[in-house]
Amino acid sequence: MTNHDLPGDPNCKFCGGGGYLRADVPPRHPNFGKLEICSCRNRDVAAQARERLFSISHLDELQDLDFENFKPRGRRGLGDLQATSIEMAFNQARVYANSLKGWLLLEGAYGCGKTHLAAAIANFAVSMSVPTLFLTVPDLLDMLRFSYSAEGPTFEERFNQIKNANLLILDDFGTQNATDWAQEKLFQIINYRYINKLPLVVTTNLNLSEIEARIRSRLQDPELVSNVRINAPDYRRPTDDMGHSVLSSLDLLANKEFGNIDERRNEGLSAKEVKTLERALKTAYKFAEKPKGWLIFMGGYGCGKTHLAAAIANYRAKLGAPPLFIMVPDLLDHLRATFSPKSEVSYDRRFDEIRTSPLLILDDLGTQSMTPWVREKLYQLFNYRYNAELPTLITTADSLEEIDERIRSRILDKRLCKIHLIDLPAYYGTTKK
Repeated sequence: MTNHDLPGDPNCKFCGGGGYLRADVPPRHPNFGKLEICSCRNRDVAAQARERLFSISHLDELQDLDFENFKPRGRRGLGDLQATSIEMAFNQARVYANSLKGWLLLEGAYGCGKTHLAAAIANFAVSMSVPTLFLTVPDLLDMLRFSYSAEGPTFEERFNQIKNANLLILDDFGTQNATDWAQEKLFQIINYRYINKLPLVVTTNLNLSEIEARIRSRLQDPELVSNVRINAPDYRRPTDDMGHSVLSSLDLLANKEFGNIDERRNEGLSAKEVKTLERALKTAYKFAEKPKGWLIFMGGYGCGKTHLAAAIANYRAKLGAPPLFIMVPDLLDHLRATFSPKSEVSYDRRFDEIRTSPLLILDDLGTQSMTPWVREKLYQLFNYRYNAELPTLITTADSLEEIDERIRSRILDKRLCKIHLIDLPAYYGTTKK
């Protein structure tokens, strides 16, 4: 064998190309007889280790996702609140990558940047020679199922490798087929890492309330878990996307703004009616700037309630905080649709999305069919937002006496709710002369 066939550097003054050194210690020393890798091989050994870690980590297709090519404020056109949520997640991910202490939970909708940040953490960790496993949850479960019958590592070996990885990253948590077996395996992995305080990163587009209770309780431990939510639309969507919920009907009212509200001064309204409209405009604008508590616009059809509600919603959307704007009958249709076998969204998830919306605008309360089921769902929705004191805007043509008494009792709480009666004739536009 020539020096060129040896693993080390043929010009190395220490090993002469052999690549290994034997420690010069007495026979009773614990390192006596053991070989050590020569320093001339450090670079090659590190490169081989890095390649092996990338292979184990399933990061081959994500090697280009790092902190350097992540846009900390998102794409152009985002509102300040959306961009800030991305920046906070970016900063938190970088801090975590440098410490690998505790757990990091990244929440957000599809395409908001969760996977990029998780991959950036993984790539950074692997570059620092930290053995890392990056797995989408469906792939993890497939890997375990395959190990029952395939040649190679046994199920126990593969399961232990996942449980004990120096750093484990579970991407797309919640997209797996939630069989009893799948739930049990995931709980065992997460519980093991929870008990042993092993580093874990989880990304999910679910609300925590949708995650299995035992796992949710571990993910909510504030002493171990840093929870970051990214409130931004799908990066892959067109740049004019405002991040509206798929439930929102605001796109149909995109032209309803404060700037084009007709103050109806040429209609011969009485001084009292003019003042009513002025107060409604002032109240709406104040709420748009800082949504707080509940605002209820009451009045007959065509008096301008919906225009004011849509103007508030469009104003908030342009600030980067799009609300959920939805007509009550449409809301109920969306809930009913979840009972279909073809629905890709569970009822619980859809209902939770609505009731926890940072700002909920319900247009046309009272036009829905008031079956017992509808009464109960609306009460649950209103009661949740009432107890949580979440900003809510309601428009209705009903009088207080016509509203369900349980909902009415919440609306009449002056501490939280402000009722504004728009007692005006229907608006049909002005005639051009």
